[in-house]
Amino acid sequence: LVFNRLFRRHFFLAQQSIMSGGIEALQLKEEDVVKLLAAGVHLGASNVDFQMESYVYKRKPDGVHIINIKKTWEKLLLAARIIVGIEHPSDVCVISARPYGQRAILKFASHTGATAFAGRFTPGTFTNQIQAAFREPRLLVVCDPRTDSQPVTESSYVNIPVIAFCNTDSPLHHVDVAIPCNNKGAHAVGLMWWLLAREVLRMRGSISRQINWEIMPDLYFYRDPEEAEKEEQAAMQHAEEQPAAAAAPQFPSEWGGTADQQTGEWGAEQMGTSALPASIGATEDWGTSREWTDTTPAPSKDWAEAKDWSAEPAPKEWGADDLQPSSDWGTSVTMQDAKSGGAEWA
Repeated sequence: LVFNRLFRRHFFLAQQSIMSGGIEALQLKEEDVVKLLAAGVHLGASNVDFQMESYVYKRKPDGVHIINIKKTWEKLLLAARIIVGIEHPSDVCVISARPYGQRAILKFASHTGATAFAGRFTPGTFTNQIQAAFREPRLLVVCDPRTDSQPVTESSYVNIPVIAFCNTDSPLHHVDVAIPCNNKGAHAVGLMWWLLAREVLRMRGSISRQINWEIMPDLYFYRDPEEAEKEEQAAMQHAEEQPAAAAAPQFPSEWGGTADQQTGEWGAEQMGTSALPASIGATEDWGTSREWTDTTPAPSKDWAEAKDWSAEPAPKEWGADDLQPSSDWGTSVTMQDAKSGGAEWA
């Protein structure tokens, strides 16, 4: 009887400490609950698969099933433990064929070191060894087992364990770990991948549990390319308008008054220049100009008086042959003087 009581007591305690129930660090925080509810992770589909009934909390009057967030958190921690157990992070493959999860898996792969397959999955990637895209992963994480049925089926051929984000109506064929959540909403999918990446990094010891992760969940959310382009154009227009608005107060509203003031200041400067002594300015009257044909040099008053440049004889033409013979070396004479013997040839 005593043994029976002890067994029941330990069994009850073991049931209470399943997954995150016994360790305080792994318990679901209030801020995480707020994020899950805000993103709509708890909202399931109107249909429910018989294997997903254990994860359904209740059904709303409009027919939408509510997912138990506590079980979602426990399965998320289990998936993080499995991913951390893989020795090489690149052996973990994350796949999403839907556009809502492609941005999330790319960010997850960049933060955790996993291999991402965004978009269409090439058949035979896990089974056909001939093709260049052949891979042999040790773990597979898919965003939707219904949309990503091809990689899930191929993983069953080569014995690759599969972790999947499953809605209430998702099939669980060949799925080893099902994380119950809303896998159709853009915010819900992005938040679940963000939480999974954060828990993986915390269990690896890359980040601390006492400090909030610097990466925001918004980075994992799907963004429509058209909306992103519109936001970029609006930001560019705002950036162009802001410098113009900042530079506008520097210009006066009345252009005429400013122009008169500036003209007056320039005029004052000119008046000040004309009032300088005559010794600093020009030495002759510029108003009395001479004729261009007048080649007589102007009289100099200062240093030019030391030598009269006008006294030098004007150069003659090249044809003038009045050069005097000379006996010095380098002096050239004409042929007529040479014949007459007036100069000695060297």
